[in-house]
Amino acid sequence: MKAVFKRAVPYAKDALDLPVKDVESAIQYYERVFGFKVVSRRASPHAGVILARDVVQIGLCENGGDPTQEGCFFEVDDVEAAQSEIKDASGSPCVIDMQKINGNSYRAFFVVAPDGLCYMVAQPAD
Repeated sequence: MKAVFKRAVPYAKDALDLPVKDVESAIQYYERVFGFKVVSRRASPHAGVILARDVVQIGLCENGGDPTQEGCFFEVDDVEAAQSEIKDASGSPCVIDMQKINGNSYRAFFVVAPDGLCYMVAQPAD
């Protein structure tokens, strides 16, 4: 069973302008681990790509930003299914725990991509 990615909320400014050093090498990771697919590319003002999965879109861009200071919160419909997918594809342990965000409780885990971007994958706790 696959998780449905319902929304992406950037930690900083824009989920469509996440900084990476090399867009082309980053694409492989996001396709393999997160199940994203390329929907568009651009060459200017910086090399960039828009990736999509379900109703969520993110953009990776060679914009000179610091990826260790960026990332996104991904809300999913099934955090266990997302954990299984990502763990199987990446080989990284993904431990689900409780997180409080803006007063709301979520069951969540974190993934740090090779480019340094950090992602929280979460489902509202019922």
